Amino acid sequence: QVQLVESGGGAVQAGGSLRLSCAASGDTASTGCMGWFRQAPGKEREGVATIGRYGDIAYTDSVTGRFTISKDNAKNILYLQMNSLKPEDTAIYYCATGIRRWAPTLRSSDYTVWGQGTQVTVFS
Repeated sequence: QVQLVESGGGAVQAGGSLRLSCAASGDTASTGCMGWFRQAPGKEREGVATIGRYGDIAYTDSVTGRFTISKDNAKNILYLQMNSLKPEDTAIYYCATGIRRWAPTLRSSDYTVWGQGTQVTVFS
């Protein structure tokens, strides 16, 4: 079993930055792709950024150039650096992993283990 715990959320003024972390524990050898998702009130969960087992990366269009996903394999920590934040980035952010799925994907149905989420609020 793999467990994921997010941290780093908070409230920030528009234009500011936050860095989210996701610590993985348990059977981390079985983890494949990892991703960040977000869900705003009244909206569906959206894939934000993903990194495959071998480092391939993809972003949703709305965050390209502003967000950076990275992974520290030695520490089993996934990061999301968020710069130039906008009020529309406000959401609960979740990290997830697809067990033994190697390619990056922004499809939530491809992920099998989820963290509990961390709130990000961007105010203008």
